[in-house]
Amino acid sequence: MRRRHRVLDESDLKYAPGVGARVSPSQRPLRPLEWAVLLHLGIYLVAITWGFGGGAESLRSLLAWWGSIGLLLMLTALQDREARKEGWLRPVFWLWPFVAFNLLVAAGCLNPSFREIKFGAETLLVNDGARPGLPSSARPALAWQALWFFDAIWISCFNLALVIRQRRALRGLLLVAACNALALAIFGTVQKLTHARGLFFDAFASPQSYFFASFIYHNHWGSFMVLMMAACLGLLWHYARRHESRDFFHSPVFGGLVTVLLLAATVPLSTSRSCTALTVLLLGGAWLHWIGRLIKQRRRYHESIALPLGGAVAAVVLAAAGVWFVARESIVMRVAVTREQVEEMRALGGIGSRAVLYENTLSMAKDKLWFGWGMASYPHVFTIYNTRVPGSDRLPVFYHDAHSDWLQSFAEHGLVGTALLGLCGLVPLLRLRRRHLEGMLPSYLLTGCALVLLYAWVEFPFGNLAVVFSWWLCFFCAVQYGRLRDREAPSPTKPERSAALTSPDAAPV
Repeated sequence: MRRRHRVLDESDLKYAPGVGARVSPSQRPLRPLEWAVLLHLGIYLVAITWGFGGGAESLRSLLAWWGSIGLLLMLTALQDREARKEGWLRPVFWLWPFVAFNLLVAAGCLNPSFREIKFGAETLLVNDGARPGLPSSARPALAWQALWFFDAIWISCFNLALVIRQRRALRGLLLVAACNALALAIFGTVQKLTHARGLFFDAFASPQSYFFASFIYHNHWGSFMVLMMAACLGLLWHYARRHESRDFFHSPVFGGLVTVLLLAATVPLSTSRSCTALTVLLLGGAWLHWIGRLIKQRRRYHESIALPLGGAVAAVVLAAAGVWFVARESIVMRVAVTREQVEEMRALGGIGSRAVLYENTLSMAKDKLWFGWGMASYPHVFTIYNTRVPGSDRLPVFYHDAHSDWLQSFAEHGLVGTALLGLCGLVPLLRLRRRHLEGMLPSYLLTGCALVLLYAWVEFPFGNLAVVFSWWLCFFCAVQYGRLRDREAPSPTKPERSAALTSPDAAPV
């Protein structure tokens, strides 16, 4: 009798001997190094956000030491010869602006422009000058420390592009970030509604009266929320497209919408007016995006758009009513303060003290245009340029930040250092193509990053370590998620090869 041959189906091909290399990367289990990077970043995120947003001096060194583990993980990844052959280590070429920025700061520390003189219990800074035309630093010790904080964060987040090979791993990390943000939002809301006067329900005194959750400054909380809401919206679009057949109230979309609304409500509740505007801009854009897709889909099937459009408008009204119910007192108070400030600006004929601050910062930047005064030098050097007249209490006004991260960067790092910092993000972004950004998740992540970057022109969101960490986390998640679209795309199966794979099992004549 002739032996019958059974053509193997797709499941047989998946587990057939010698075909392991043809399994899609998205179906492979995560490698130990990938787990290590994800665990490291997850713990880092929780620690830096709950640890006063990284604003406590006593915790900064511990956070930096934990972040330094990222360097060990990066060096471990660079030892993988197989990854180098397969092209996974190409992001190493993105490091050149980061390395150049480190060299610039290090060179400045070797050329101090201020000299410390002990006068009793006080330390006086004397403008001793520095070698002209070369990078310098006003406070080298503080510059080294600030560089350490930045490097620990940047390298840890850069490992996402160097190590992670599956988009589901990135989505899992973003889900952890969203859950952490939700826990902080609930904690901060309860703390606010109980009228706590200090952080962690009066356990710690806050140097700022406008604090929220574990964040010392409400504008930092608002910036953090913009990034987290962008991540949640991207995840919403991803899961909505994959659970269209399920009931809305039993799908991840419903839970995601509730999460976004809870996060959004905390921004006006924290009394951050500028970040409330950013939140309205982000959610308004997402709503218009959804409406546009909905209208397009309904017209494709020749269905009326009146009912879903009315439901969408009603949902917006209900959401706004819910936010007003929770944050009514904070909104009313900040509206009154805004009116007072507008009347003051009209009387002065300008934007008040903020204009003086910006002008003085520009004067500081022009004196060391190319390389700046050195990292972390602003609060110590700006006293020379501060022309703010004391108020009726005759107390001098000190500024720790320029209330514009862009201007402060020009003052501290000059044109060269600021350009290198920008290239740390621009170089990875230029490696992406249009097809890499077709997914909603990377698009929303980069939108959130862009909003915070624009906000940095008029505020100092990057003065908070938690915002810096969250920004780079969202940025590298977006970049790597886009790059993995090509890697995880299923390769077409050749029909002649599939037909040739048969089994020698017996089959009827």
